[in-house]
Formats: sequence, structure tokens, C-alpha cells
Amino acid sequence: MSRALRLTQLQQLLRRHRRPVAGQVLADALGVSLRTLYRDIETLREQGADLRGEAGVGYQLTPSDTLPPMTLPPAEIDALVLGLRWVAARTEPALAEAARDALARIAHVLPAARREALRDSGLRVGPSRAAAKVPPARLQAVREAVGSQQRLKFGYEDAHGQRSERIVWPFALGYFDEVPMLAAWCERREDFRHFRLDRIRQVRVLEEHYLVPRATLLRRWQKAQGIAPDWLDRS
Repeated sequence: MSRALRLTQLQQLLRRHRRPVAGQVLADALGVSLRTLYRDIETLREQGADLRGEAGVGYQLTPSDTLPPMTLPPAEIDALVLGLRWVAARTEPALAEAARDALARIAHVLPAARREALRDSGLRVGPSRAAAKVPPARLQAVREAVGSQQRLKFGYEDAHGQRSERIVWPFALGYFDEVPMLAAWCERREDFRHFRLDRIRQVRVLEEHYLVPRATLLRRWQKAQGIAPDWLDRS
């Protein structure tokens, strides 16, 4: 891990806690020695971070101008908490960690009363049946291929037990209660196809990017399926 990345992760760790965190806890989380942790803390302070505390007491990052101050009404706080907790509970570790970091960053720049409302929210997300069906590494590989617009190669077993090998252009990943579903252009079928991630085997992200922009594939698929664009597609 580069030092720049480690400093970013240290800030994220501190944002998740409202009270001082022991140096050893931070060092263990980052996989570094206490001496290295202390150097990193001094570096953050030199860069302008309002980082309070000392060895033996613990460290706490106070709100700063990392993000502009925000004032959110209670309903929007509920929406953020519920949405990000859903991601943290229902996706693979990398995306779940990003959701927790995002929630911590937002909390860090809210006024005190709103920050407490966010952290003390009673909205919770229950367990998912889908999470146990798909290995996290497979889910992460597919999600990242969608984001990077890279071709995917994998073995697939359909509902009748028929096996085949596919190379696809992945453009959308749906997180359903039962199982995640991949929407992709299939080179073998020369058409749009949907793949259950629990039936995918030996997935491999190929180096080549597919030729049609993801947004174009998404619009064509929506038209073919009779799916109206959602509010984000129209914005």
C-alpha cells in the first residue's frame, strides 16, 4: 500500500468514530507499526487536518473543510442511512467498505444535531438470502467489469443444467433479493442476456474493453426490455 493511500485510509478510519481511537487500534487496522502510525498522524496534521489527541490517549479527527458543510432534512438523512446501510449489508466487502466510508464522510460535515440523528438512526437492513449464494470475489469482479467496461469470460449453467462458456459485455448489475443478476451483451448469442451470478463459474475479467459505450448498451437494453429510464438516467 502506498503512503498516500494509507493516509487516506487513516482519515477514513478516524471519521468512523465519534470518540478518540487508540493508536494501536489504528496501527493494527492499517497493518503498520505504532511508530509509522505516529509519523502518519503528524503528516496529516502538517497537511491541515484538525487531528486531536496524543499517544496513550487516542486520536480524533474533528470536522473540517474536506467536504463543504451540509444541512440535510430528516427525511434525506433517513434515505442516506438506509441506502448506505443496504449497500454495506448486501454487497461484497469492497463496496460495503466504501458505503461505510461514505456515511462517515457525510456525518463528518453535518451540523452536530444532524450528525447525531444520522448516527443514531433506527433504520436497519435485514440479512439477505442473496449474499450467501455468490462468493464476494465473483461479485466484485463482475461489478468492477461493469464499471471499467471490460469483457467478461465465464462458464454458465442454465436452469436446465446445460453448461456453456460465454464472453459478454457487462453493462448492468442488479441486486435482487433472491440473487444478483448481470445484464450483458452476449457475443455467443449476439443479443442481450441475463445471468444469475450464482450460476456463473470461473469468471475472468479480460483485458479488452468492449466496443460500444456502456451507456449506449444500457439504453438499447432498456428499449428492448420496455424499461423506462429511472430518475438518475434522466438527470
